[in-house]
Amino acid sequence: MNGVGFIGAIIIGIFAGWIAEKIMGRNHGLITNLIVGLVGALIGAFLASMLGIHFMGWIGSLIISTIGAIVLLFLLGLFKGRNRV
Repeated sequence: MNGVGFIGAIIIGIFAGWIAEKIMGRNHGLITNLIVGLVGALIGAFLASMLGIHFMGWIGSLIISTIGAIVLLFLLGLFKGRNRV
């Protein structure tokens, strides 16, 4: 998350995790949203760098973090679904 600072990264992580849980139809708490958002930011940054996409600032970080959080929740859903069988 280039250019947003530590506190900004936490705020973006919480918001990205919240957006991702709403899109994916999940219901998690604040701490889980933060963790999903921050891990999502890492996933999103990795995917963006692989595609040659560069985002800066709050909006770019939020977009990348949210996409990464959605990917994370999707993958976790696949993993949890496989364990139910």
